[in-house]
Amino acid sequence: MRGRNFKIRLLIGVAIVAFAFLRKCSQQEENPYTGRTQTITLSPEQEIAIGLQSAPQMAQQHGGLHPNTQYQALVDNVGNKLVNNSIARKTPYKYEFHLLNDPRTINAFALPGGQIFITHALFSKLQNEDQLAGVLGHEIGHVLGKHSNERISEANFWKTLSMGASVGADMGSFVNSIGQNTLLKNGRDDELESDDLGVLFMIKAGYNPKEMIGVMKILKEAAGPNRVPEFQSTHPDPENRIEKIEEAIDKYRNH
Repeated sequence: MRGRNFKIRLLIGVAIVAFAFLRKCSQQEENPYTGRTQTITLSPEQEIAIGLQSAPQMAQQHGGLHPNTQYQALVDNVGNKLVNNSIARKTPYKYEFHLLNDPRTINAFALPGGQIFITHALFSKLQNEDQLAGVLGHEIGHVLGKHSNERISEANFWKTLSMGASVGADMGSFVNSIGQNTLLKNGRDDELESDDLGVLFMIKAGYNPKEMIGVMKILKEAAGPNRVPEFQSTHPDPENRIEKIEEAIDKYRNH
């Protein structure tokens, strides 16, 4: 009887795993802006809606918007210049740039659909407009690369796979750990793709792409000596990023 139950569980588990893979195959599509094949489940309209819905909460977590209208105008001008001079202009996304009042967290991030944020802590460390263009160009790259969309889709795939493995052979936690590592790895690849796109956007808009290397040095300094090892982090080591940025500069300058 126990053997029969195990067989039934195994069959159900295999069916769930097969369903996860079939569904993932049906969700593969080529990103029209990067040419990369991704697992995508959200439409551009859904991405925009998620971004607009989450934006106020994200701002609130970082002390709201910065009150200095001149600083905000600079962020808007640089962001819009990058969008208007690149393929980003041809996307359905609604790009909006927000300077956050957070004086401590050195960060910039993008929500799906075009909501882009930079904290005052990072903004105040930047030495020139080109470095600001490097930060914002990188974040536009995340939107255009559909990275949040892909992460959501991949996470759902691993959740279903983990459920199938749990039902079939009590291997859910093992599959889950593989999934976590894969999502971390994908996160690092996203960062490198965004750096690459950021360099391209900077060149198209007339900014000096070498200033993105200065941004990496600021981030490295901010992380300090207690930085987590690269394989445990969703962001690549700034040293590795500098190398790839230099390669991207050569690639696009000689294009």
